[in-house]
Amino acid sequence: MDPLHLRSAGTSLVMSFDSGEAEVIHWGADLGSTLPDLAILGDPIPHSAVDATVPAGLLPQASSSWRGRAALRGSRTADGVSGLDFSPRLRVVTASVDGGSATIVQSDPDAGLTVESSLSLHDGGLLELRHTVTNDGTTPYQLDELATVLPVAPDAVELLDLTGRWCRERHPQRRALQQGTWVRTGRHGRTGHDSSLLFAAGTAGFGNRHGKVWATHLAWSGNHEQFADSIGDGRTMIGGSELLGPAEVILQPGGSYTTPALFAAYSDRGLDGISEAFYSWFRSRPHHVLPAASAAGTPAPGKPRPVVLNTWEAVYFDHNLSTLIELADSAAELGVERFVLDDGWFRGRRDDHAGLGDWYVDESLWPEGLTPLVDAVTSRGMEFGLWVEPEMVNLDSDIVRAHPEWIVGPSVQSYKDGGRLPLEWRNQHVIDLVNPDAWQYIYDRVDALLRENNISYLKWDQNRDLLEHGHAGRSSVHEQTLAAYRLFDALKKAHPGVEIESCSSGGARVDLGILERTDRIWASDCNDALERQSIQRWTGLVVPPELVGGHVGPTTSHTTARTHDLSFRAITALFGHFGMEWDVRGVQGAEREELKRFITLYKEHRGLIHSGRMVRADLADGSLMLHGVVAADSPEAGSTAALFALVSTGTSFAEQTGRITIPGLDPDRAYHVEAIFPTPGDADYAHTFTQVRPPAWLADGAQANGRFLAEVGLPMPILNPEHAIVLRFTAL
Repeated sequence: MDPLHLRSAGTSLVMSFDSGEAEVIHWGADLGSTLPDLAILGDPIPHSAVDATVPAGLLPQASSSWRGRAALRGSRTADGVSGLDFSPRLRVVTASVDGGSATIVQSDPDAGLTVESSLSLHDGGLLELRHTVTNDGTTPYQLDELATVLPVAPDAVELLDLTGRWCRERHPQRRALQQGTWVRTGRHGRTGHDSSLLFAAGTAGFGNRHGKVWATHLAWSGNHEQFADSIGDGRTMIGGSELLGPAEVILQPGGSYTTPALFAAYSDRGLDGISEAFYSWFRSRPHHVLPAASAAGTPAPGKPRPVVLNTWEAVYFDHNLSTLIELADSAAELGVERFVLDDGWFRGRRDDHAGLGDWYVDESLWPEGLTPLVDAVTSRGMEFGLWVEPEMVNLDSDIVRAHPEWIVGPSVQSYKDGGRLPLEWRNQHVIDLVNPDAWQYIYDRVDALLRENNISYLKWDQNRDLLEHGHAGRSSVHEQTLAAYRLFDALKKAHPGVEIESCSSGGARVDLGILERTDRIWASDCNDALERQSIQRWTGLVVPPELVGGHVGPTTSHTTARTHDLSFRAITALFGHFGMEWDVRGVQGAEREELKRFITLYKEHRGLIHSGRMVRADLADGSLMLHGVVAADSPEAGSTAALFALVSTGTSFAEQTGRITIPGLDPDRAYHVEAIFPTPGDADYAHTFTQVRPPAWLADGAQANGRFLAEVGLPMPILNPEHAIVLRFTAL
């Protein structure tokens, strides 16, 4: 059987079938259209080892003497004997290629198992890979794991993954890639605040704009593992799998299980190249929130990402119609385009102890329903959005009193019948969506809300881990995750014009599984601009800015008590889907004018921010960050070609910033560079800088080509800690 070779956007994937199984020979840099005879890659056989060449299979197997993690683990019970067919010997039956996609079928008739692998190398270089295992036998097969893995080159010597906690999601950690297995496990029943959005191996010291990187992401919103597995012969696999609970997936004869998709990207240009591959895939989806780029690479006309005002940090549970209409008036005057009513509108909801699950408008608060507020919002030219948390219930709710058996837990009996409940989390429990009656109730209530009210947007929250999660006494995170997906899909089908945000006590459910069903994610419950600089930077490694909610919070953060100037908060929120979570009625005078000017600036440049190439500089000074967006196509003279932010996150070791080089621009194009926010006249302009005299170019701008800016750079103003400026590059 001939080798299989997929190529796209500087990436090649080569597979050989000479060993009888599908073996990944190469995943990395493009190898061109012609391959040599792959027999030249036959490995030597060392002493004290198996007397055969061991393939690095698409499905690594112990039956081939692979000494690392086997991809497929499970067994069956027959005639009272358990543990049978524990080590399948899968061999290729068929392999076919259709453009940039391939399908490979491997089977072991003796074990009664077949695995079909689907691979797609998308136009931007992002590889999508999943496996489906089918039980061909006559007895049940208990599946313990089916992992999706890929090999990385020997010069990958460092690992980067992400971790975090509530209000500090997605922070990087690095380590040397050494022999053994590094595993990141998520047992939250959701993706998790500490989940690694990306698992990357790379050459020594790889950074934003340099080095080779091989990276994977598992598109799954439930329990999972991501890992790097380095065995004694020097080979390394990276990948991931759904983490299945005890006997959670038992395949009956003829039954199948499909893995979550593993998305994988290779870059020889550092982490920015990885982001380009993911962004290209997101933006090519027909259901993406913005239209896909045209053949020329420019965004087609479409609905821009609206400026949002969310009411949570403005009023919390204090829902009063006159107050909310005043807030809507103030928001509309500022230029807000979407007004979102947060938690507290439904029956019995005065705090977070009661009401979850009773998805009816509270008649005591809203005697005429939500209509007066919806009409007030929409008559002012804004869309109306509503907060919901459909997957959760409070014990103090009508629905739990009527159906205590709908709460998930480890026991067969409901808690009313003596069954044990998991511990509460934020005073709430999880509703059992695996139960078809519970699922239908939730669907019917959310569907009714959308049919009966002019709602354009749902902020869909999910505020707790799924611990001791069971249906009918058996572990059921797998089925709960699929049921939640079905709920999103069904509501989207019934209400295709409604956008949905995935919020999970902030950023605890950020993955490509949930993003296939939603239109943006809430990166964190923390609106502190300093924390958000890192949270948004690492979220944006995979998720493009138009899908990442970033809001201007109150002057003093409600989660950290830090105080920041408006300009720093606004610039931080700019490079995302911009909004506010703030009682803007109290923003007056010069600060209000500054906020209005900034909203106008966002509207002017959001087309660029939400379609361009993300660029992140590698700076020697750890107290500074430089990031921005460059237009995907070479713009016409006089139009904005790029927008960058220079951010000071702390005090510097140097007394002046010095010259900062600007990467990512067209080297042969001339640009006019200017600082556009904050500028003299803004309320906190004087707070931004700590200098006797600014750099020479700051007053009137500078002109230089992209090569000069990338190699020589410009002297930058000296910023006070926790301040930032926006630079605009206009094509000449």
